[in-house]
Amino acid sequence: MNNNDILKRIRYTFDFGDSKMIEIFGLGQLEVTRAQVSDWLKKEDDPAYQKLNDQLLATFLNGLITLKRGKKEGVQAVAEKRLNNNIILRKLKIALNLKDTDILDILKLADLRVSKHELSAFFRNPEQDQYRACNDQILRNFLHGMQIKYHVD
Repeated sequence: MNNNDILKRIRYTFDFGDSKMIEIFGLGQLEVTRAQVSDWLKKEDDPAYQKLNDQLLATFLNGLITLKRGKKEGVQAVAEKRLNNNIILRKLKIALNLKDTDILDILKLADLRVSKHELSAFFRNPEQDQYRACNDQILRNFLHGMQIKYHVD
């Protein structure tokens, strides 16, 4: 999945307007303009489309954590320069204060069954033998399940 699609899905799921998006980036310690947010949300074939890099998405996700959970004491999290699906899934888990059973339930909403052991492998240290990379299908289904659970029409 590309970062712009992830940003669009989160925006749609929680019905964030441009002002809220700008606020979330601010909570992640980055000031952005409405024009930047708009360009990240455009379709790829639009000439004004701008690719959202890993560090920008990490900043947004850190801001989402602060929005949903409150500002933590001490030094604030620094946005990673490189993201992978495991890190994105972990940040969403933290932001939404989800337990493993909550994630499994969200995946079931998207008709994807994953065992608790498979899920825990996504949150392990990459150096451990039990670590498993979260593929695009898992993340896509998780975002879809989030949309089913959290989006209000």
